Amino acid sequence: MNSEIELSISCNECVRRGTPDCADCLVTFVLGATPDELVMTSADAQVVQLFTAQGMIPRLKFRHEASSE
Repeated sequence: MNSEIELSISCNECVRRGTPDCADCLVTFVLGATPDELVMTSADAQVVQLFTAQGMIPRLKFRHEASSE
């Protein structure tokens, strides 16, 4: 793995997988209908943040299973 990786999102750990939120999530937007894991560098994350802030792409809707309590 590259030492620049800042963010790794596994859809298998998301409580929103398979819900309407999943269909409108950044990960699904980038990876398609059957997302698995999205990995971004800090530079990628900055670009995504800019595009998201302007409404050009969906925002990240990931919620870890442990966060759902």
